[in-house]
Amino acid sequence: MAKYQLLLPKMGESVAEATIIKWNKKPGDYIEADEAVMEIATDKVDSEVPSPVSGKLIEQLCGENDVVQVGAVIAVIETGEAAESIEEPVSVAPKPEINIPEEPKPAPVASEPIPGLEQLEAKPSVENNKEFKSSERFYSPLVKNIAVQEGISVEELDKIQGTGAEGRLTKDDLLNYLQNPSAASTRQETKQPSSIAEERIYRPMPEPKTVQSQAPLGYEKTIESKPAPSISVSGNDEIIEMDRMRKLISDHMVMSKHTAPHVTSFVEADVTNLVLWREKIKGAFEKKEGEKLTFTPIFIEAVARAIRDMPMVNVSVNGYQIIKKANINIGMATALPSGNLIVPVIKNADKLNLIGLAKAVNDLANRARSNKLQPDDVQDGTFTITNVGSFGNVMGTPIINQPQVAILAVGAIKKKPAVVETRQGDVIAVRHMMFLSLSYDHRVVDGALGGSFLRRVADYLEGWDLDRSF
Repeated sequence: MAKYQLLLPKMGESVAEATIIKWNKKPGDYIEADEAVMEIATDKVDSEVPSPVSGKLIEQLCGENDVVQVGAVIAVIETGEAAESIEEPVSVAPKPEINIPEEPKPAPVASEPIPGLEQLEAKPSVENNKEFKSSERFYSPLVKNIAVQEGISVEELDKIQGTGAEGRLTKDDLLNYLQNPSAASTRQETKQPSSIAEERIYRPMPEPKTVQSQAPLGYEKTIESKPAPSISVSGNDEIIEMDRMRKLISDHMVMSKHTAPHVTSFVEADVTNLVLWREKIKGAFEKKEGEKLTFTPIFIEAVARAIRDMPMVNVSVNGYQIIKKANINIGMATALPSGNLIVPVIKNADKLNLIGLAKAVNDLANRARSNKLQPDDVQDGTFTITNVGSFGNVMGTPIINQPQVAILAVGAIKKKPAVVETRQGDVIAVRHMMFLSLSYDHRVVDGALGGSFLRRVADYLEGWDLDRSF
């Protein structure tokens, strides 16, 4: 008999850890190859961990609700094969480290672009620091690195209120705490940042010395927590505890409203040609491609074309820096059977034709509803579309999906009387009309850009070619 060590597999480029939600197998149970052993959750999605081998589960090395690092051993499975024949699967085995000598780089100067947080994440981890082991609270390696650089003790960290899952302290929580003057005045700095660039990483939005009473545009000030209003509960009321996903959604929505000044613009579009074209070809499309043609891929195509025309909508904000995204990755808000919401992302949407978009939309929507999405499926989005019309709503004012700067809501398509210009003059006709609404971050998207972008999307939908092939 051989013992196989099951590792927590890699679940995405930026996913370093996961929380154990539930064990599907208990010690002594037999496991078939590719059978789910446990359910895990990241900050993005919930997923299952299958076993690459068949055998008997003899040991669980972590419990439910434990936070486990990618590549860590989570279980031991006894197989019927000889020990020498058991190999670690490529998909979950940690990659060997190859030390490649790097050429010395010149020290950064203040006039050069300031590197992002990726550099900080790449610094040596302080995971084994004894001080952190004395705390019962979990801290990510990035939070620990910032704490060490800023000279914050474990005792001080434990007192900072966290907004992450289950009250965990996030990077943003710690940076907001560092920007709080009252907190800084009571702490003696034990270590200064080693360079100007590092100082800018920790404090990307310094307050101007010339205007002490006014925070600069984009400065995220620490929000004083106020006691929640008292709520009276009668004996007939039902108290429902939020599930994990609803808590994440709640925190993310509040954070977005606190971060970005929201503005919403509206246009009404005549999509009669589009509706007639889809009705004409949807049967042939499904027969040839094996996929249903909904309106969603059509909307995504129009948005991707508009972003190519006006790329400054496809950006993120880092203090006073505007990060212009190279890729156009469109997220589509999807309602789940549980009532929660998730946003799978179509990567490089501008490089797909309508057939490719339809296949991608249907695949992501089906996997979202069956809880089969992977962490990579819901990250790196640069713009989001939400279809409020699917619930019969004619318009909406959606909340921006941070760190993006804009989100489009498409309303229900309704038949309405409208004025149509003809060569013989204006006439009243029944047309297929819909409202489009764009919420955008007024720190970087002004009314002219936001309104023009929304109008451009409507123009692409209104100008749909009735003779177009798919």
